[in-house]
Amino acid sequence: MARDSTGPGSTTIEITGHGRGPKRTHVETGNAEFVIGTEASPLEHLLGSLAACLNVIGHMVAKEYGIVVRDVAVHVAGDIDTAKYRGDATEPRAGFETIRVDVTVDSDADDETLAAWLADVEERCPVADNLDTGTDIDVTLGRA
Repeated sequence: MARDSTGPGSTTIEITGHGRGPKRTHVETGNAEFVIGTEASPLEHLLGSLAACLNVIGHMVAKEYGIVVRDVAVHVAGDIDTAKYRGDATEPRAGFETIRVDVTVDSDADDETLAAWLADVEERCPVADNLDTGTDIDVTLGRA
């Protein structure tokens, strides 16, 4: 359920997901449609969203820094104990316990500039922020 945006730069991003069986979800956005579960799991999509966000923000920040970034490669690995979401245990938590990210950048910028660039990218990446911060998630139930 969408909430009103709060603050001058706030916006609401909405999607709708429709189950297409137990392992597939058809997702509709304002501009695109895709299916999660046909070729990649929801967990892989989550990690892929982090990689994609770091890439997008990385190029945006590079432009602001006035540096040329020819390519950004992002490797993401997440450690998860599947027992909770499979219903086999009450502990540990259902989500990733640790997520590790390795960013490789093709740029002529010096190491100090790239270190500052990456710190800025990580701080400004909304997906990284949501994974690293306790974001409130409100789930409601309705009937079809």
